[in-house]
Amino acid sequence: MKKIVIDARESGTTTGRYVDKLVEYLHALKPTYSFVILAKRHRMELLTNLAPDFEIIACDHKEFTFDEQLGFYWQLRDLKPDVVHFPIVQQPVLYRGTVVTTMNDLTSVRYRNPNKQWLVFTIKRWVYTWLNKRVARKSAALLTYSQFVKDDVARFASIDPAKITVTPLAADAITDKPEPLPQLENKRFIMYVGRPMPHKNLERLIKAFGLLRAQHPDLVLALAGKKDANYQRIEALVREQAIKGVAFTDFVSEGQLRWLYEHCAAYVFPSLSEGFGLPGLEAMLHGAPVVSSNASCLPEVYGDAAHYFDPLSVQAMADAINEVITDKDLRGQLIAKGRQQVQRYSWRRTAQQTLAIYDTVLGTESK
Repeated sequence: MKKIVIDARESGTTTGRYVDKLVEYLHALKPTYSFVILAKRHRMELLTNLAPDFEIIACDHKEFTFDEQLGFYWQLRDLKPDVVHFPIVQQPVLYRGTVVTTMNDLTSVRYRNPNKQWLVFTIKRWVYTWLNKRVARKSAALLTYSQFVKDDVARFASIDPAKITVTPLAADAITDKPEPLPQLENKRFIMYVGRPMPHKNLERLIKAFGLLRAQHPDLVLALAGKKDANYQRIEALVREQAIKGVAFTDFVSEGQLRWLYEHCAAYVFPSLSEGFGLPGLEAMLHGAPVVSSNASCLPEVYGDAAHYFDPLSVQAMADAINEVITDKDLRGQLIAKGRQQVQRYSWRRTAQQTLAIYDTVLGTESK
């Protein structure tokens, strides 16, 4: 029986939702391959529950380290897999076995993290750029979440687009009971959830919100996400510009996130670069109208279920948000279209497409 190894070290992170769902739905398909899932110890029990027929093995080789390049390399060699599926670009560059790689996007190649020391980050980004090209060329097959990223990777690495398959993500309904945030109860608010990295474009969102406050003095902008150095930088910007009505929620639970989606006047996604844009789909699933940047893959993923703006224009962003929160008909149309748009995506279909790639790479059929 052919052996497929899946690198699940990212399980439990934002990126790791993809690998968790992939493992769960691959298991449900009951493939005839032997699957080995490599995970960090604190995630092994959860993955065992998701996929009891798969072998779950501890793999504590940390990403972006020499141990990943050496220790992880030898662990893979010892397992003697027929295929290794890496859900991220980070992988041992010396490994010569058959590899399938999921490339999320090229955002990290193009945008820097201002919280990191400039020289160190510049060197790391140079290495990461080289790694992306190396992995794209050496992998037997590549997966991306969107057609936009597929085309982007093909150009960036100078490879045949036929080598790349688009396997979209899907949104899941939050089942936890809605839990109100006291600071936002009985208030009219728009929201964003996620990390405050530069490509997320929160600086322009805050400036756009400043313009909106002139027309809607009671409106609140809720920024949901664990406070880190980058969020502290955003808080400092809000103070410097004396913009009132910005609420930093810090980390929110699943129940709190559901409440935010269900009660916001609009979910705003101002990003300059995305591989898929899953939060917007999640917002749609829970009945929020989505106002989105028209950059990268977002129009592809959201279709006509979002109201778009130029993310480089603060005024255009403010105007688009204003239109959605003041026009009841437009808001209702977006909510209805959003619920329909979400139904286009399925984790089961993602798993089926991925399994078909394994079949192609191995020259076999799993069933």
